[in-house]
Amino acid sequence: MQKKKLFWRKLANHIFRFFSLLAVLLAATAMLVIVSHVIRTGSKSLSLGFFLNPSKPYGMPDSGIANALLGSIMITLGAALLATPPAVCAGIYLAEFRDRPKITAALRFSANVMMGMPSVLVGLFVYTLVVVPSGHFSGLAGSVALAIIMFPVVMRTTEDMLGMVPYALREASLAIGMTRTRTTLRIVCRSARKGLITGILLALARVSGETAPLLFTALFADAWPKHYFSGPTPNMPVLITEYSTNSPFEAMHQAGWGAALVITVLVLALNIGTRILFREKRHAS
Repeated sequence: MQKKKLFWRKLANHIFRFFSLLAVLLAATAMLVIVSHVIRTGSKSLSLGFFLNPSKPYGMPDSGIANALLGSIMITLGAALLATPPAVCAGIYLAEFRDRPKITAALRFSANVMMGMPSVLVGLFVYTLVVVPSGHFSGLAGSVALAIIMFPVVMRTTEDMLGMVPYALREASLAIGMTRTRTTLRIVCRSARKGLITGILLALARVSGETAPLLFTALFADAWPKHYFSGPTPNMPVLITEYSTNSPFEAMHQAGWGAALVITVLVLALNIGTRILFREKRHAS
């Protein structure tokens, strides 16, 4: 009887391992196919002028992506400035102040819901909240939309990273007379600083390729991003969408593939870098 049960357990284990490995191989194969196709198609557009010149309407010479790249950096950094402080504070509250379980449970549930919310709904929400009252699209509205998407990622990562700090450090700090707030900020947060930076970078990677929120907020412009607060702001995701789907010209399609290659490389580099940093943090702890 025991041998029979052991046989079925081993069989189930082998089956699950096989399907798990198959799922990983399928996901890795799909990613490699997509990345290789983007590299093969987009590399034809790459040149020095492609990175230094702004985008221009079809037919004008020396068109590039410099303005969209700069606009994306401005919008993403603006989102980080808006989302990081409150998200880190919320993560600290969840990790360190657990004397109100109903509030912390509600915060975690809300964060999980926000993480699964379609980005297009966030774009529509910010369009109604910011764009319509102001009467114009803007890079600031795009930053607000991306900040909403970043917030739950940074908050939950902050909670997880602080939870990895040994409680002995907290107890030792409190034992020598430090207050709870000072212990949290000077001891716990400092010990988990690499993990906190990792969470912020992962959130930046999460939102750097979002298109739907920017279509409703920042929109696009064939100009340098001089009107971040008061006008449409160029950005890479919308440029790729406009060039690849809304233009009938092959030259624009090719430029869209080139822009897609640039943003793919940037997102992959950011993700790989943060994974390496996160792995180092785990080994150190």
